[in-house]
Amino acid sequence: MKIHLSEKFRSSQRVKIFIVLAAVVFILLMFPSGESIESDVMVGSVWINEDLVASIPFEILKDSKQYQNELQNAVKRIQPIFLKDRSLERHLLDSLQKANNLLINSISKSTDENIGFPLLSETSLTSFKKFNQRPKNFQNAKVKDLKILLKSVTLIIIKVYQKGFIDQLYKDISKDSIAFREGKFESVFPKENFLDRNTIKDFILLNVQESIGSNSELNEAVEEYLSNFLKPNLIFSRELTETAIQNAKDKVPLNIGIVNENERIVAKNDWITPEIKMKISSYKIAKGQESSFWGNFSQNLGKFLHIQLILVPFIIYIRLFRKKIYADNLKILLISSIILFIGVLTFFVYKFNVSGSTEYLILVPVASMLLTIIFDSRIGFYGTVIISLIVGGLRGNDYAFTAMNIIAGGLAAYTVRDIKNRTQIFRSFFFILLGYILAIIAFGLESFDTIEQMLSGFIFGVSNALISPVLTYGLIIFIEKIFHITTDLTLVELADFNKPALKDLAKNAPGTFNHSVAMGTLAETTAEAIGANPTLARVGALYHDIGKIMDPESFVENQINTNNIHEHISPERSVKLITDHVNKGIELAKSYSLPQEVIDFIPMHHGTMPVSFFYEKAKAKYGEDRVDIDDFRYPGPKPNTKETAIVMLADACESVVRSLSDADTQKIENVINNLIDNRIENGQLDEAPLTFKELKQIRESFLGILIGHQHKRIRYPRQEELENTKIEE
Repeated sequence: MKIHLSEKFRSSQRVKIFIVLAAVVFILLMFPSGESIESDVMVGSVWINEDLVASIPFEILKDSKQYQNELQNAVKRIQPIFLKDRSLERHLLDSLQKANNLLINSISKSTDENIGFPLLSETSLTSFKKFNQRPKNFQNAKVKDLKILLKSVTLIIIKVYQKGFIDQLYKDISKDSIAFREGKFESVFPKENFLDRNTIKDFILLNVQESIGSNSELNEAVEEYLSNFLKPNLIFSRELTETAIQNAKDKVPLNIGIVNENERIVAKNDWITPEIKMKISSYKIAKGQESSFWGNFSQNLGKFLHIQLILVPFIIYIRLFRKKIYADNLKILLISSIILFIGVLTFFVYKFNVSGSTEYLILVPVASMLLTIIFDSRIGFYGTVIISLIVGGLRGNDYAFTAMNIIAGGLAAYTVRDIKNRTQIFRSFFFILLGYILAIIAFGLESFDTIEQMLSGFIFGVSNALISPVLTYGLIIFIEKIFHITTDLTLVELADFNKPALKDLAKNAPGTFNHSVAMGTLAETTAEAIGANPTLARVGALYHDIGKIMDPESFVENQINTNNIHEHISPERSVKLITDHVNKGIELAKSYSLPQEVIDFIPMHHGTMPVSFFYEKAKAKYGEDRVDIDDFRYPGPKPNTKETAIVMLADACESVVRSLSDADTQKIENVINNLIDNRIENGQLDEAPLTFKELKQIRESFLGILIGHQHKRIRYPRQEELENTKIEE
């Protein structure tokens, strides 16, 4: 999925305002409802304002974590409730008595015929018949009469129901005990006091052996017969259990006391204790709940202004110093989406309040790393500050949590500042964890937190540090595709010589490939010197001439063992062959799915410069008056970024210096200065954001690198012989 927007839509000021306002409204809706937004207080700090006196009576609400712990403890005290089905026992004993009579009658009728009995297999029935005919032949049997045998079976059934047979397996019952309810009375017993479907087998076997004996043939028949009458008589009641749990929860009070009207909550210069903090928090909620329509309206207006004021410095920074981001509504939408993603995460973590330091599952470092990788480290850090302030506001102006996220998020942003491959994202784990641990210790000591509270924070901090890099890695791939973003990670991958386009270039146009590689080094080093994107400059240089793959022999650097075709064709035809590599390169780049930022280098590295060699050749052939220089120009456009401008200049300088037969420092410097001045005079750098200082740095960088490329080497012994003597095969 990709977002396709028209250029007008992407640059519209109205759309920009709408995106920002929509983001503010969404954040506003996630703010805690009813609470009065005042300065937050921390346990251990000092109340520096005047005495705070209650203007209304209110309940002192428990801390949410304390309340949740009490709820959990109340639930733990509730055991699963079972009911005894007494009618089942009577019904089964009646059925057993009828079955006993039927079995006796069936066996007594005939000893010769094969008779059937629905409750027994043929083997077990035969065992009963044999016992009835010759009981003395059944060794180890304690009974010698079929009626006595069946009476023993009845007694075993009675024993089962006296002990109790539950309809749940031990492993499925989370508690060690169960509650047995009979009428209004309820008793609690260990679950092992009763039989389940697993333990009843051993119980039956033991009682069969005690009552009947240890004859295996007879025992198996009796056990099969018994199995027809074994049904649980203690039935788990989910409804009663859930009702008991809810009743236990309802009995846990939300408050620990009441503050009366005009009662002082906290005096000036008093220490903020946990009890005072609870009173202040409860007072905020009470004030919010009693607010009228206009009170709620003014509060929401304050929240709206609150969020706007947080965002304004960030917007101003982007407007003044990141004009390309500001001009593209798709990038504004992306930044807003990242902020909202963290906001929604905060809302749900805050909404589903459970025990433990779950606030550390708000993954602010994910936003920090995404903004840094997609844009740059300054956007990443400033974005971290803004998001942390918003997150703190969503948690009731929690200053400590805001500071923790600025620390951990800031470290996360700087760990991916110069990222070169995706695996580097995972080194952020250590820095995110370090940031949270140090912050938890600092604020924990300041607010007298217990060791257990800090350990809980450490555990959730580890979870944050583990999840953040993994989630960042996954999201960055989707963001690149959906928002047409090209990150440095993608650029680094494109610089791999095993990429199809570069492999084809090296195979079909080796001279152009070598030229592009040399240019890549030149452009990368120079871009770094002037503060441009070195990775983008290098990748742009590598791909700037891929159009030459289509017709490599038309370019002199690829004419190794062939004649120069331009010696035999007209200047107009030569110019057409030369300039066509731009349009062919663009088409080829699209077929290789190269990002637009890289494709831009293909037309811009020539700008609208004329092909001077063939222009001069045409003037000599036809006369200057009969030749229009515009017919010999590249189609453009001109370079409009520092990186494309560097590649244009590097292309010209590297090519000419390479052609010098006896280059020295002065010659190389003259070539660089003349070529750069020529492009300035031709207006090729008019749209590139380069300063005079940066142009000077470009000249110096080119000179240092190209002199290195042209360094002299000592001649080896017998080198002349090696150069001129052909070895006979």
